[in-house]
Amino acid sequence: MALEQKLHLKLSQKLIMTPSLQQAIKLLQLSKLELQEVLNQELLENPLLEELSEETKPEEAETQDQQEQKTEEEAKPEEAKEEKDSFDEIDYDAYFQDYIEYGYNPRMGEEHDEFPIENTLTRPPNLSDHLTWQLSMSDASPRIKEIGAFLIGNIDEDGYLRANIDEIRTAGPYQETEVLSAVQAIQALDPIGVGARDLRECLLLQLHYLEVDNDLVEVIIRDHWEEFMARHFVQLAKALGIDMKSLEAIVEIIKHLDPKPGRKYSNERAIYVEPDVYIYKVSDEYLIVLNEDGMPKLRINGSYRQMLNHMDSKSDGETVNYIKDKIRSAVWLIKSLDQRQRTIYKVAESIVKHQREFLEKGIDFLRPLVLRDVADDIQMHESTVSRVVSNKYMHTPRGLFLMKYFFHSGIDSDNGEDISSLTVKKKIQGFIEGEDPRKPLSDSKIMKILNDEGINIARRTVAKYRDELNIPSSTDRKQIF
Repeated sequence: MALEQKLHLKLSQKLIMTPSLQQAIKLLQLSKLELQEVLNQELLENPLLEELSEETKPEEAETQDQQEQKTEEEAKPEEAKEEKDSFDEIDYDAYFQDYIEYGYNPRMGEEHDEFPIENTLTRPPNLSDHLTWQLSMSDASPRIKEIGAFLIGNIDEDGYLRANIDEIRTAGPYQETEVLSAVQAIQALDPIGVGARDLRECLLLQLHYLEVDNDLVEVIIRDHWEEFMARHFVQLAKALGIDMKSLEAIVEIIKHLDPKPGRKYSNERAIYVEPDVYIYKVSDEYLIVLNEDGMPKLRINGSYRQMLNHMDSKSDGETVNYIKDKIRSAVWLIKSLDQRQRTIYKVAESIVKHQREFLEKGIDFLRPLVLRDVADDIQMHESTVSRVVSNKYMHTPRGLFLMKYFFHSGIDSDNGEDISSLTVKKKIQGFIEGEDPRKPLSDSKIMKILNDEGINIARRTVAKYRDELNIPSSTDRKQIF
């Protein structure tokens, strides 16, 4: 068989992810804090990008650029110009006029404190620091303190020791008696119960410290723990030979012990959410304001553009290409940033339009909404809407919500309109809060109540929603005493 080469022409359409498109998609799904980090990094890497100071107004920057451009045009000779390359043939000043002259100027919203007082506090001591300080101040021997330091490094944030005796012995090596003495030294520190190896030991340590005058409490924790955890209180009372009233007092004592003593020294700081969009009600209309506080005001540095016009593309080819590349990068960044904000505004506007009744009357009027509904409304792709609502918050007159909060499925009803799954969850939570603790509502009973209200829902769906609300089953909710 002979081999030969041939040329064929073929027409095809392909969707190519250009670098500029990839950048626009990346910016679209970033949260406000992540976007600020990206822009600050771009300001460091691209010398043609500059941030306008608060003292410089956009109008003043525009006048300055116009004067520079006018001076350049007057200084140009009238002789024939050299042949321009592809970059010069594109009129970037005309095509991206707004972005080159004004750059990206964030829309001004409400003023907020830039640095909350909570962010200026030093780090409080955590559990490890607290235990280490107590151990160093104790009268234990240097050997016990050495082992104790190793033990503290193996205590988790709840206060439990996560290393067994054999692991501790081989780490030294240490004698078993020394390890046990170090464990006792740690368990004698504050908070009481720290250094325990399981929940039962943690509770017993607290009982010994509190000196509870009831031996049955320790008996239940040590010998009848399984029955207690399974809530088999009738069988437990019979096994102890006491009545239910006496058992109730014992159970109350156990319930007031701390199962996670180390948590009180947790240094986890509260993370305050800064909304990306504010919704205000003005008269009968809702005003949408993008939160752009702290966003840098970007523009193209005019000095580099002036420098480019005076350079010779032949003698300064490498420098010219570098400046042109940075100009393209800066322009596309500013354009992508502006497009991102416009898209977020459109999505927020569509959400307000679909969920107006929720904003007016509350969660009972929250409508089922999917991404396709908003995508069709703003004439964009569904994936674009998904990226917009990712990791972004909206502050409304009803409170602060994730933008994803407004997108959820619906449940059929007898009146012909779907009911939001969040509304159904709210109803289930209300039924359980108003139930008789001695006779809690089962999932089947809740299903029947909802069906009587015209909401077509199955028992397994009720159980699913109850689990999502972190509500125990009717058996675990039943009040015995």
